[in-house]
Amino acid sequence: MTIALDPLMTWVVIIGALVVLGLVFLLGRRSGARRTLRTVRRYSHSTNLSDSDGEVSDSARYRAALIVNPTKTDVRRLASTAEAICRFEGWNPPLVLETTVEDSGEGAATRALDEGVDVVIAAGGDGTIRAVASALAGTSTPMGIVPLGTGNLLARNIDLVLDKTEWALRIALWGRNREIDVGTAKIAEDGDAHIFTVMTGLGFDAAVMADTSDELKSRLGWLAYVEAGSRKLVGRPSQVKITFDDDYRISARVRSVLGGNCGRLQGGIQLLPQAVIDDGMLDVLIVSPKNLGQWVGVLASIAGRRVSRGLHTNTRKCQKVVIEAGEDLDVQLDGDPLGQSPYLEMEVRPSALTVRVPTVEQRKQIRAEAWPV
Repeated sequence: MTIALDPLMTWVVIIGALVVLGLVFLLGRRSGARRTLRTVRRYSHSTNLSDSDGEVSDSARYRAALIVNPTKTDVRRLASTAEAICRFEGWNPPLVLETTVEDSGEGAATRALDEGVDVVIAAGGDGTIRAVASALAGTSTPMGIVPLGTGNLLARNIDLVLDKTEWALRIALWGRNREIDVGTAKIAEDGDAHIFTVMTGLGFDAAVMADTSDELKSRLGWLAYVEAGSRKLVGRPSQVKITFDDDYRISARVRSVLGGNCGRLQGGIQLLPQAVIDDGMLDVLIVSPKNLGQWVGVLASIAGRRVSRGLHTNTRKCQKVVIEAGEDLDVQLDGDPLGQSPYLEMEVRPSALTVRVPTVEQRKQIRAEAWPV
């Protein structure tokens, strides 16, 4: 049976369609395609409208959790900023949780997941980011990042804005989802597995992290690591056995062994220039200078991005690596000391974590310093 529309109804339908298309175009220019589709979907769904005044109900709006390290920022001020941005963007007020000495972020993130939030925003340094990622890895809930630390390694490697809190918050709300790999590390064969997002190391690099004071980091920033490293250059190599993917084994005298998903450090240094954060592989760097003079070759290899076969450096891609030393050596996870052990096992978990990164439109606004206020 064919239903005929009278001419007046036909014009109403056509005009209505043009109005909707116009709104989509205007909203799309302001906030990108993802924002447009979400906005149209939110306001067009009948269950999202109040019976009385047509406003969006609180239960239908998005909600974020903001997990803050109180040693890195003024929590009240950051929470106020986040609440204002959420209100502007049409979100519910955020669930604000603080990290503690006992819980560096994993427990808070687990609580946020139980609350059913749409995104969990980690505000702090690399330790806070790693702790929150430990709870979110393997889930579909994305992680936003407000970088407040000295290194901000993951933020650097996914090209987040580092010095604009308001921009970082908006990216966390409306950015593009990107799946990245995470690594797991164990310092005993039957021990607990710890998540890391950037890199883990054993030997010289971990000793530098352990010997860098928080006071110096607050005064000098990442240059504090340079100061600590200069004091650790003179030392003897350690004999280790390195097994890649339970198959290929080598023995070597090394100063450091690192495994990473990505390799960009502070100051634009590319420690692992061939590492890709979502290729399902770890890049393992072996550093083996025998004296102070050979460290010059190591630095030249890093500066020239030739560590794969550089002077006293070598790299190999794998999914799992086990390092066994004849003595206890320092271990670090994403720049945080983990203690000492003669054993380090690292393995990759492909596409285990979803992070929010800038959309194309957001990148344009960031470059132009034209973020909406």
